[in-house]
Amino acid sequence: MATAAVSVPRNEHPPAPAAEPNRRRKRGHEEDQQARYFLAKEGSSPEKPELGAEAANEGEALIKAFQTKSGLLYAVVVYKAEAEIQGGSPTLVKRLVHK
Repeated sequence: MATAAVSVPRNEHPPAPAAEPNRRRKRGHEEDQQARYFLAKEGSSPEKPELGAEAANEGEALIKAFQTKSGLLYAVVVYKAEAEIQGGSPTLVKRLVHK
């Protein structure tokens, strides 16, 4: 019976996986907390969304949507458009509206 020996240099380490940059933004997390969740109204579709009953939170919305025929739910975040003066010129910005 023949066996083959493979030598691996002891000083080499396998390449470390590339570190993924942390792309989470505080603003996005805040938007998630301010989202309101609605079931889709009967006959609604992604092409023509119509809001039905509001759920208390995302988990409840998921369960109720799963129990419906369409399985659709909508997450709504409300913003207000405002003008902000920066360097003498107005810039339009969106501001998160809190419940």
